[in-house]
Amino acid sequence: MSLNESTVEDAALAWFRELGYAVGHGTQLALGEPAAERDSFGEVVLVGRLREAIRRLNPAIPDEAREDALRKVLRVASGSLVQTNRAFHRMLRDGADVEYARPDGSIKGDKARLVDFADMRANDWFAVNQFTVIGSGGINRRPDVIVFVNGLPLALIELKNAADEEATIWSAYAQLQTYKAEVPSLLHYNATLVVSDALQARIGSLTANQEWFKVWRTIDGAGEAPKSALELETLIRGVFDRQRFLDLLQHFIVFEEDAETGKLHKIISGYHQFHAVNAAVEETVRASGMNNAGMVRENSGRYWAGRMHGGQPGDRRAGVVWHTQGSGKSFTMLFFAARVIRERAMQNPTLVVLTDRNDLDDQLFGQFQRCHDILGQIPVQADSREHLAELLKRASGGVVFTTIHKFMPEGGGQMPALSGRRNIVVIADEAHRSQYGFGGRGE
Repeated sequence: MSLNESTVEDAALAWFRELGYAVGHGTQLALGEPAAERDSFGEVVLVGRLREAIRRLNPAIPDEAREDALRKVLRVASGSLVQTNRAFHRMLRDGADVEYARPDGSIKGDKARLVDFADMRANDWFAVNQFTVIGSGGINRRPDVIVFVNGLPLALIELKNAADEEATIWSAYAQLQTYKAEVPSLLHYNATLVVSDALQARIGSLTANQEWFKVWRTIDGAGEAPKSALELETLIRGVFDRQRFLDLLQHFIVFEEDAETGKLHKIISGYHQFHAVNAAVEETVRASGMNNAGMVRENSGRYWAGRMHGGQPGDRRAGVVWHTQGSGKSFTMLFFAARVIRERAMQNPTLVVLTDRNDLDDQLFGQFQRCHDILGQIPVQADSREHLAELLKRASGGVVFTTIHKFMPEGGGQMPALSGRRNIVVIADEAHRSQYGFGGRGE
């Protein structure tokens, strides 16, 4: 098969169709065509689909408030492109803020959902090629493939011809930079960017340079794809499986502001972090025994990443995630924290992040603090044994940073149990240095 750009585009759309997406062609959606869904080429959101999704997903919210939510999405632009993208991502993950009057005349604040993260079938999935967009300067651009969820352009795939020695995946990356400059409105809503010539494929974020556009090496986490596999097929099937894509949108995208320069960076999980975190959360639920406490947890699939063998429900031993140097351990910990906090079976857990040195405690705490938006709360550092004990008296919630030394009672002896709750999750950094042979009471 000749891998020219058109062939790769057709193959990509075929893979999306197999994943359950409706597929459209830009020429059929052009203005004046029967299937057109826009009033102008300047519009990047399929408004009819979004309006219907907001109505469908928010039946208890009045029509006027749902229209207000729609307006907020369409008018999200504020500040720079990256600031706008962060504002929209928060809206996508948490819902759009709306207010409306109750029957008694009081005002109720609420969130209008844009996406149903729990039921992928409740969303509208649509992949389109050659989707023409005209920027404010009148410049016409046609990205190769746009992925819409409920009418929102959440992913963009730019393709190049593998047979053309002059056109590499980095030519596609350069084209993305052109879109940023000439049709920035298209990227206001973007979650992921992909560049590929089919043989090679890389996924990255709006702020990522070439170095941080990475390979996605597995489809389901059960093992890496064979060397003979097309990287683009592995990436599309691995990332854009509908439930996995919803997980990525909700739990594995974070914005971090550089403490020195103030520059805003958008970080997307790598495949190893994605699957390790999902496996770790599943094992944490098992180890906590919370699933046996009257909660029913939806099972959206299993992710292999080396689970504990023989782990028993409620044994309080979730397992170990190993990292090589430079593989993004602190972000894996952050993504795990965000994911387990939102896990319904854990019933609003308290997280204790444990290190064995003050400088590591400060460093990791700073990372979580800069990215606290994904956690939905501000992390706290315990400054003494007494403070730690006080912080753990809470009934639920909280992200607490501490060093292992604060679990050593003054004057020796055995450290008393600080809480009897099952949904306190301890995340130990550099566990090989501090956890082997640890004889304290970790219950």
